[in-house]
Amino acid sequence: MATVILLRHARSTANGSGVLAGRQAGVRLSDRGEDQAAALVARLAGVPLHSVVTSPLERCRQTLAPLLAERGLEATVEPGIVEVDYGQWTGRAIKDLGAEPLWTVVQQHPSAAVFPEGEGLAALQARAVAAIRAHDARVTAEHGPRAVWLACSHGDVIKAVLADALGVHLDGFQRIVVDPASVSVVQYTETRPFVLRVNDNGGDLSALVPAPEESKAAEPLSSDAVVGGTTGA
Repeated sequence: MATVILLRHARSTANGSGVLAGRQAGVRLSDRGEDQAAALVARLAGVPLHSVVTSPLERCRQTLAPLLAERGLEATVEPGIVEVDYGQWTGRAIKDLGAEPLWTVVQQHPSAAVFPEGEGLAALQARAVAAIRAHDARVTAEHGPRAVWLACSHGDVIKAVLADALGVHLDGFQRIVVDPASVSVVQYTETRPFVLRVNDNGGDLSALVPAPEESKAAEPLSSDAVVGGTTGA
């Protein structure tokens, strides 16, 4: 199967505002976010992308705009990786939400958390994982098992996908950190995913591209873990 770069949107006007924006309209990239989005062009320069998929929300589409313009690509909008529907919590101050009984459930037992008039975190994980795996299968079928593709989504969505890839129960997903404009990388195989990076805020990502060995170009990547650890890129 292919390799997916999970990109969280760059810093938005809601990040740091103390408000849970969710799917609220009018949330755009901040000045810092626009700089982060522009920096992705150089950071991903060494990575050939066979497909780009995005959440429908504006902050994700803005994050991808410089990269897509540079590559001459278009992104496929995927509703399955849209932000969590926080229901009645949308737009509320986080300091006020901390006093709600549900806050403790979200923090300590998120698999049981269902937002009032919104969705549950377990439902979020199910639809996000299904969407990512479906696109991964499509990219693999179209471009081969050594293809690399990118999905731009949101913090909790990416954390839920990573928890699945790590084999971690959803109740442990709050232990995963995913910053704005960070990348996390998962390489799916026939029997298990390999998590290559989590919350990477560094530089060049060209080492993520599987070696283009001609004799192995059509072969699936191995599902076996390397005993003793890998030898590196």
